[in-house]
Amino acid sequence: MKSILLIALFLSAGIFPEASPLQIFNTSLTITVRDELGNVVEGADVKLFEKKEDYTKEQSQVEAEKTDKKGVVHFKKLKAIAYFILIRKGDKDNTSGGQETKLKEGKFNKVTIIIQ
Repeated sequence: MKSILLIALFLSAGIFPEASPLQIFNTSLTITVRDELGNVVEGADVKLFEKKEDYTKEQSQVEAEKTDKKGVVHFKKLKAIAYFILIRKGDKDNTSGGQETKLKEGKFNKVTIIIQ
């Protein structure tokens, strides 16, 4: 047990140069969707795109989910890159301002987006 603990300590401290630091958390993104009055929006379609061209043409989305009762959607195990986010519900969306969000690696990234 002690030897396993020591190996984990050495790896996380970078004692072994060929080993990278341990990543404890996956990169994730939590989006809260609100309307122009600040109310949460349930059932909104949320799509993630890696490229602006795909966002503009609304094709080749990486992930897609609907918001829950609290207006929240969770995306897990994402790459730590900038994503373009498109949100729609009925005649409301976020296309007037668009949304690009750069994720930090190994973090629980959070953003709130207003649709109108």
